[in-house]
Amino acid sequence: MKRNLIGLFCVFVFSLQAASQRPNILFAIADDWGFGHASAYGCKWVKTPAFDRVAREGILFTRAYTPNAKCAPSRAIILTGRYSWQLESAANHQNVFPAKFGSYVEVLATSGYTTGYTGKGWGPGVANDVTGKRRNITGKAWSAKKAKPPAGAISNNDYSGNFAAFLNAAPKGEPWCFWYGTSEPHRAYEKGVGLRMGKKLSDIDHVPAFWPDNAETRGDMLDYSIEVEHYDTHLGRILAHLEKAGQLENTLIVATSDHGMPFPRCKGQAYDYSNHIPLAIRWPQGIKGSNRTVEDFVNFTDLAPTFLEAAGVEKGAPIMQPMSGQSLFDIFASPKSGQVIASRDHVLLGKERHDVGRPNNGGYPIRGIRKGDHLYLHNFEPDRWPGGNPETGYLNCDASPIKTLLLNQRRAGDYKFWQMNFGKRPIEELFNVKANRDCVKDLAQSKAQAKLKAALKTQLFSELKEQGDPRMFGRGAVFDQYGFASEMWNNFYEKFQRGQKIRTGWVLPSDYEKEKLD
Repeated sequence: MKRNLIGLFCVFVFSLQAASQRPNILFAIADDWGFGHASAYGCKWVKTPAFDRVAREGILFTRAYTPNAKCAPSRAIILTGRYSWQLESAANHQNVFPAKFGSYVEVLATSGYTTGYTGKGWGPGVANDVTGKRRNITGKAWSAKKAKPPAGAISNNDYSGNFAAFLNAAPKGEPWCFWYGTSEPHRAYEKGVGLRMGKKLSDIDHVPAFWPDNAETRGDMLDYSIEVEHYDTHLGRILAHLEKAGQLENTLIVATSDHGMPFPRCKGQAYDYSNHIPLAIRWPQGIKGSNRTVEDFVNFTDLAPTFLEAAGVEKGAPIMQPMSGQSLFDIFASPKSGQVIASRDHVLLGKERHDVGRPNNGGYPIRGIRKGDHLYLHNFEPDRWPGGNPETGYLNCDASPIKTLLLNQRRAGDYKFWQMNFGKRPIEELFNVKANRDCVKDLAQSKAQAKLKAALKTQLFSELKEQGDPRMFGRGAVFDQYGFASEMWNNFYEKFQRGQKIRTGWVLPSDYEKEKLD
């Protein structure tokens, strides 16, 4: 359904409930925080009392996923309720967000909600309307208040202070929608800050099998934990502001992250460490029971329809593009824990072009399905480098001590961990996530798993066809043809080959391989 933004929001049908009864909506999203790294999930080395409170007084989800593990496409999914492969150029990173796709925030802004955000909203990229005017795709920015960060490389944005300013300015008795988005735990980190703040290397109970277990790895993980806790600290202060204002009980609170941690084989890929995200939702007036742990598979396409239903925007009203997700109200309405809705038994995953650095602006296209205990992945261009070309610095993997360690191991002749993190992959991969949570034992060639693999592929491709995924109709190359938000990134690889140096910022000079790898 093709409409411009003016047409998107012309007609609204609201429920009969009074505006004052519609809940406020607080969306709290961290940048690069992976599943399990919260004390509510039993983690001992990341302390998250505010997230834990949201979970304890609401629902803790154990199988929540983003369909695309990179900032801009993941956030586009949240805003639109559609899978990234249904969003044209918004499937990519550093993209131009198509004007014809609306966001739930824009819908709420036209339906009586005051909207705002602080920190990181949607992006990186450009989002303009059909006239070229910048869109408030996550609301009006609130960023005036600053605070001294507790560690180097942490933002000086006083997130909770800016929320308090927004709350104070919002019209009394009218609903509001606020996007609280930290820059943490996105890199860079102050090296050694975890140890400096009293954590111990022995606190970490599990180092993924695709990294060497040593002091360098564990120290990097502890530094990451400090930034997760910074997100949680401000979430706790925001809860306190709501409580003081008497608005906590009528606020739908969603606490989550856009994708997995910014480490090799996690962020930007399609394994469980990539797409599996923390999620807790609190809404006493709309959720039955509390302290529930739900095992249903849910994903980010489900959030926009949930927010619109909570706001009283009638289902089926011509408010914006059709959404692919399903409102979480069926889960809210049940007091049960465990598997609540039997049909919520799988999620779809995928990616297209995330960052620059391959010939002809190429991405690394993947589609996958996570169902039951298994994860099936289909790699459409197995001859390409999954983390980006080595000679341009593996640009789909942020610089880090662990990345440097793995690259130096390969240069010294030890390919074991480099291969798992940066090496080329087969067309198909299959993992039993329950038995092998790190997804390092590939079962795709197992004869015993052939029937399961075929069934997962059939279901995946069938659903993608129903969703109109260009990959299913021989038009997948279109994702590589979309331009970048900035002209400087177009044909980066070709410019690099000609000797033109463009500062990328998110990798180190040592990440660039001096020798050509096959």
